Amino acid sequence: MEPPLVVGVDGSHHSLQAVDWAVGAAARHGVPLRLVHASLWERYEGAAPAADPRRPWELVRDEEIAASAAERACRCGPDVKISAEVLPEDPVAALLSAGQDASGLVVGSRGRGELAALLLGSVSLAVAARATCPVTVVRGGEPNRRGAFGRIVLGVGEPGEAAGRSAAARFAFREAAVGHRTLEAVRAWRAPAGEVTDDLLLEGDPVRAHWSRAERTLDDALRACRRYHPEVSVHAETVEGPARKALLHAAATADLLVLGACRGHGRTVGLQLGRIAHAALHHAPCPVVIVPERGRTHGGE
Repeated sequence: MEPPLVVGVDGSHHSLQAVDWAVGAAARHGVPLRLVHASLWERYEGAAPAADPRRPWELVRDEEIAASAAERACRCGPDVKISAEVLPEDPVAALLSAGQDASGLVVGSRGRGELAALLLGSVSLAVAARATCPVTVVRGGEPNRRGAFGRIVLGVGEPGEAAGRSAAARFAFREAAVGHRTLEAVRAWRAPAGEVTDDLLLEGDPVRAHWSRAERTLDDALRACRRYHPEVSVHAETVEGPARKALLHAAATADLLVLGACRGHGRTVGLQLGRIAHAALHHAPCPVVIVPERGRTHGGE
């Protein structure tokens, strides 16, 4: 059996949006959907005996959250195999554990009880930063979440050991293929004032040299995936300016923004994700997928 797509649910409006998006993704890829609701109430209240009719209200609430999400998923995707469970664990730990045997994790952009000032929920951010599988944070406008634009945007960053074998590129091409969508690969570049190196001097025009380097990086990142997915229509674009601005602009009319990120060993979430991925998770106008990479960080980091 194919590894399931796991979606975290907590009863919030944002988690239900994640369920809707995940049902569509599971249907496209032909994989089961596993709904996970994690709660630590047992740690503090203690579990009641199974025969005790006075069941803790926290358990009743959690089971209702999971059942309601499953019912919603069944309505949206009647052909998708769906399971739901309540786990007596910390939400982040539960989702990270579930992600080890999953094709991907899906979370909402905010959860219950998040302060209005927060742009991204703490659980979503922690999962995106630490998971070993692709993590989709479902955010943005309804047309973007619904897939109304038929476009996927891939951020292509600095070349490294994984050049030409980027997990993010492979993910983006597969998504474009199964969804019959156009793929737009974006590589941002800038020509720092006063920068002079031997290769730039050989080019003659430093600005043109930076542009040519960006073109080569983009071609190298896409070459292998283009061979494996000739059916995917690809538009490759180099943009002069900050990567964050270029990617967020491209994502305005996209169904999905795909970025790669190296998993660091530090404890600071923002540094693990990198500046570009961190900005996208907080501000992107469409769902964002963070794909773990083994080499250097992609996505304009």
